[in-house]
Amino acid sequence: MRVLLLDGDSPQPKNQEPEYRCATARHFLAWLGFTQPLPGGSRTIMHADEPWITANKKKFAPNVIATHKYNFLTFLPKVLYEQFRFFFNAYFLVVALTQFFEPLKVGFMFTYVAPLVFVLTISMLKEVYDDIQRWKSDKRANSAEYSKLRPNGETVKVPSSELCVGDTIIIHCNERVPADCVLLRTTEKGGACFIRTDQLDGETDWKLRHAIPVCQRCATDEEVVAAKSKIWCEMPKKEIYDFLGTFSSTSSSENETEGLNLENTLWCNTVVATGNCLAAVVYTGCDTRSALNATAAPAKMGKLDIELNFLSKLLCAFMVVMGFFMIAMLKFQGQWYIAWFRFILLFSSIIPISLRVNLDLGKTVYSFFIMRDDTMAGTIVRNSNLPEELGRISFLFSDKTGTLTCNEMHFRRLILTGSIKFTVDQIRELRESIVVQNQKREAELPPFDGSSTDSQPQPRIDFQSMPPIKGLDRAEERVTECIQCIALCHNVTPVVGEGNSMEYQASSPDEVALVKFTEEVGLTLIERDVAEMKLRWPSGRKQPFEILQIFPFTSETKRMGIIVRNVETGLITFYTKGADVVMQQIVKASNWLEEECTNLAREGLRTLVFGMKNLGEEEYENFNERMKQAKVATDQRNEKILATRESLEKGLELVGVTGVEDRLQPDVQQSLEELRNAGIKVWMLTGDKVETATCIARSTRLVDRNHQIYTLQAANTEELEAKLDDFAHEQTKAAGIALVVDGKTLGICLQEMEKRFVEESSKCTSVVICRCSPTQKAEVVAVMKKYNKDIRVAAIGDGGNDVSMIQEAHVGLGIVGKEGKHASMASDFSITQFSHCKRLILWHGRNAYLRSAKLSQFIMHRGFVISILQAVFSAIFYFASIPIFTGWILVGYSTIYTMCPVFALVLDKDVTEENVLLFPELYSELQKGRALSVKTFLTWMWIATYQGGIIMALAIVLFESSFLQIVSITFTALILTELIMVGMEMHKRTMLVFLVAELVSVIAYLLSIIMLPTYFDRHFMLTGEFIWKDIVITVASLIPMIGKYIYRLVKPPVYSKLQSTA
Repeated sequence: MRVLLLDGDSPQPKNQEPEYRCATARHFLAWLGFTQPLPGGSRTIMHADEPWITANKKKFAPNVIATHKYNFLTFLPKVLYEQFRFFFNAYFLVVALTQFFEPLKVGFMFTYVAPLVFVLTISMLKEVYDDIQRWKSDKRANSAEYSKLRPNGETVKVPSSELCVGDTIIIHCNERVPADCVLLRTTEKGGACFIRTDQLDGETDWKLRHAIPVCQRCATDEEVVAAKSKIWCEMPKKEIYDFLGTFSSTSSSENETEGLNLENTLWCNTVVATGNCLAAVVYTGCDTRSALNATAAPAKMGKLDIELNFLSKLLCAFMVVMGFFMIAMLKFQGQWYIAWFRFILLFSSIIPISLRVNLDLGKTVYSFFIMRDDTMAGTIVRNSNLPEELGRISFLFSDKTGTLTCNEMHFRRLILTGSIKFTVDQIRELRESIVVQNQKREAELPPFDGSSTDSQPQPRIDFQSMPPIKGLDRAEERVTECIQCIALCHNVTPVVGEGNSMEYQASSPDEVALVKFTEEVGLTLIERDVAEMKLRWPSGRKQPFEILQIFPFTSETKRMGIIVRNVETGLITFYTKGADVVMQQIVKASNWLEEECTNLAREGLRTLVFGMKNLGEEEYENFNERMKQAKVATDQRNEKILATRESLEKGLELVGVTGVEDRLQPDVQQSLEELRNAGIKVWMLTGDKVETATCIARSTRLVDRNHQIYTLQAANTEELEAKLDDFAHEQTKAAGIALVVDGKTLGICLQEMEKRFVEESSKCTSVVICRCSPTQKAEVVAVMKKYNKDIRVAAIGDGGNDVSMIQEAHVGLGIVGKEGKHASMASDFSITQFSHCKRLILWHGRNAYLRSAKLSQFIMHRGFVISILQAVFSAIFYFASIPIFTGWILVGYSTIYTMCPVFALVLDKDVTEENVLLFPELYSELQKGRALSVKTFLTWMWIATYQGGIIMALAIVLFESSFLQIVSITFTALILTELIMVGMEMHKRTMLVFLVAELVSVIAYLLSIIMLPTYFDRHFMLTGEFIWKDIVITVASLIPMIGKYIYRLVKPPVYSKLQSTA
C-alpha cells in the first residue's frame, strides 16, 4: 500500500521553509495572472493509495500547464494597462476624452478618437492572436494521455492534467515526461536509461538516469506498485541540477533506505530517449522545475525608444508653452484656462500617434530582413524591439568555448612524465605499443572466459602481489595504465546510432574526445550500463569492469572520479581527473606537472590531469559504508558526500596529463578584426587559465600581433591599486594594449574597485578575463552598464552558463551550438556561428538605426509643421482656437497621404553592403548617437517652424483674394513639401521604392480632391493660378532642404566618398 502524506513523520533539512497548505488561493491568483504560484512544501510519498491521493490532491499544485498571459477576466484590464504605460498612448487617451466635453471640443470627435482606437485595436488583436496560440499549445499538452498504473495492476489512460502527486505512471520511449518524477524502474538493461533535456536546459546531449535499485530488481511493474515503500522529497526549487530525497522500502523481502539525487529524476518536459520507464510523480504543475524556471525574459527597451520618449516630452512641453503664448496674447481674458486647453488640443498633432506604429512596423521589417538573410542562415530574431540597438554597440562580451571556438575537441597531447610525451602524430606508435604490451600481459594473466560475474564469478587475484610482467618495463606499464585510466574515468556511454554505427553520448565534449583517442590507440569502450563497462583490447579480448561508485563533475569540485573493480583480477581502483589547479593539491608532489600544464596552456590546449589509487577490499568497504550514510542524509547531504569523497583523495598517483584542442570557428579571426576596426571593444570571458586564454586571444586575433598584453593579477586591494596605476602608465606608452585578468583579481575589482577597474579597462583595445564564473560574467556586464550609461553593450554565448550574461546585456546574442539551445532561447538574436554577428551588427544594425532615426525625425517634423500652420492660422484670426484642418484630411495627412513615402525610409540604403563590410570604420560614426540627438531634433524643428510659417504667410500674400480656399492652398503645399523632402533624403539605389510610394500618395490625394468636395474646390485647384502659386509656396518652403542638399554636395559625408571610390 502507498499513501501520499504531508511531511510530518520524516526527517527534514534545517531551515526548511514551511509547506504552503492552502493551495487554492495561490493557484487562483496565478490563474488571474497577478502572481507566480508559491511552491509547495517537502513531502513524503507512499504510492498508490488512491482514496488518500484523492483526499489530499488539493494540497498540491494541479498538473496543468498554463503559459497563456490572459483569461476572460484579465484580458482587457491587462492589455489596456500595458498600452497606456506608454506616454504616447496615455497622452492621446486624455486628448480623446476631452472631446466628450463641449467646452473643450475643437473639431470632429472622430479626428481624435479614431487614431487611438486604431492603434489600440491593432495592439489588442496582436495580443489576442498570440495568446490564442498559447492557449492551443497549453490544451495540447494538458490533454496528452499517459498510462497510469493502479494498485490492482490495471493500466488506465489519463490526461496529463489529471495526474496527481503519488501517481505511478508508465512513460514510453520518445514520450514527454508530464510532471517531475522519480525513476522507479526501466526496461533498459542494468536499470539505466537516457533522456533528452533540450526543452528544459537547452542541452542537446542525452543524460543518463538510474532507476532505484530495489525497484529495478522487481520482476514486473505490478510488483513495484504492490511493494510497501515511501519517498521523501525536498521542497520544490528552481535548481534543475540538484535534488535531495530518500527512498525507503518496508516490504518483507526488502528493508533498506536509498539516497535519491539528480540521477534518479525525470524532470517535466524532458523526453525519454531509450526504453520505457515506471515513474512516481513527486511534483506537479507550478511546482515542477520546468515551471519554476519559466521566468519571463527581462524587458529591454532600446536606447532609440528612450531618446524618442524624451523628445516627445520636449514636444509636449513646447505644445503647452505655445498654447500659453496664445492665451497670453489674449491677455488671459475670460475663462482663459479653457482656451489654453483648447489650444493644446489644437496643437496635439505635434505629438504624432503614428510614430509608435511606424517604428514598430519598421522593426518588423528589419527583423524580416535579418531572418531572410541567406548569408546568416538560421538566424532568429527573438526580440523585435531591438534591431536599432545593434547599430550602436560599443562593447561586445564574448564567451570562448563554443562561441569563438567550435566546442569540438580533438586530442593533441599526452604527457606521462617530464620526459615521456606523445602527440597526435604518434597515435600509430602508441597503438603499436598497446598491441605489443597487451599480448605480453595476456600471456602472463590467467584465462578469463568473459562470462557475467553474477552467474560465474571468476577467482580474484591479488594484483598488487603479482610479480612484474616479463618483458614489460616500467615506461610501457605507465603507458598502459594511463590509456586504461583515460578509457575508464569518464561518464561516456556508447550507443548505436544511425546505420548501426557506434556513437558516444556524454555531457562533455572533452570526455568524448578522449574516449575516441583511446579507441584510436586500440582500447575501445564497447558497452556500459549502470553497473558495468567493457573495454575491447586490440586482440579483440573484452575486459569487464564493475562500476562501484561514480562522482560526477561539478563546477564546484572541478573534477570527476570513478571506482571500478577489474572483474578479471578483482583489483579495485579509484580513478579521478580534473583541472590542474585542483589536481595538483590531491596527487603526489611532482616536479614537472605545473610546468607541463603551463606549456600546454600556452599552446591553447585544454588540460586534464589524471590520478589513480588502488584500494584494498576492506578499505573500499569501509568507504562504501560511510558513503551510503552520507547519501541518505537529509541534512547537508552534499557536504557530507564531498567530505567522504575527499577522505579517499589522498596520496593519489599522478598518471598523466592530456591536452585537447578546441578548433576556432570559421572566419572568427576576420570577424574579430573587423569588429575592432568598427570601434567595438571585444572582451573574452572564459573559465580557462591565463596561459590558455592568452594563447586563444592571440590566435583569434582578439589581441593584435602588435598590441602589448598586460596581465593583471593581485592578491589584495593594495596590490591591485598599485597594478592599476602601473597599467595606466603602460597605456600612455603603448600604441595598443590588451588586459588579461584572472578570476580572483576580478573578484577584488568587482568588490572593492569596480569604478576604477571600468575606467582603466574601458581604454583597452580588448580584455581577456580568465577563470571567470557564470555569475562573474553577468556582474562584469552589469558594472560596465552602471558606469557607462551612454554606451550600448552586447553579450554573446552558446551555453546555459552564458544566459545570465546574455540577459544582462542591452543586446543578447545566442549561438546554437554543441551545448544546445539554452543561450539561443534566452537571447534577443539567435545565430549559428560567431562570424554572423559581424554582418548582423555592421550591416543590419547600422541600417536599422539610421533608418529609424531618420524615420522618427520625419514623423515628428510632419506633426510639428502642421501645428505651426495651426498656430499662424489662429494668430491671423485674432488668436481664436479654431482648427484649420479637420475630419478626414487631418487623419489622412499622417496616413494615406504621407505614410507610404515616409515609411519607405525603412528601405533606404546610404552605402552598399560591400562597402559597409569593407570599411567597418563607417560603423564607429553611429556609436555617438549623432543620427538622432537633441541637436538634430532642434534642426528638424527649426525647419518645420520655417516651413509652417512660410506656407501660411505666402498663402495669405499670394491668395489674398481667395482666402476662403486657404485649406486647399496650404494643405496641397504641405503635402507636396513632405513628399519632395522624403525624395531629397532618399538615396539613388532605393529611388524606385520611393517613386512607387510617391505615386500611391499622389493618386490617393487626387482621389480625395474628387471625393471630398467639402474640403477641396477642385475647379479652383485646376486653375493655372493655383498651380503656379502653390509651386512657388512649395519651393519657398524647401529652401532649407535645398541648402542642406547643396552643402552635402560641397562637403559630402564619409560614406559618400567611399561610395564614389568603390
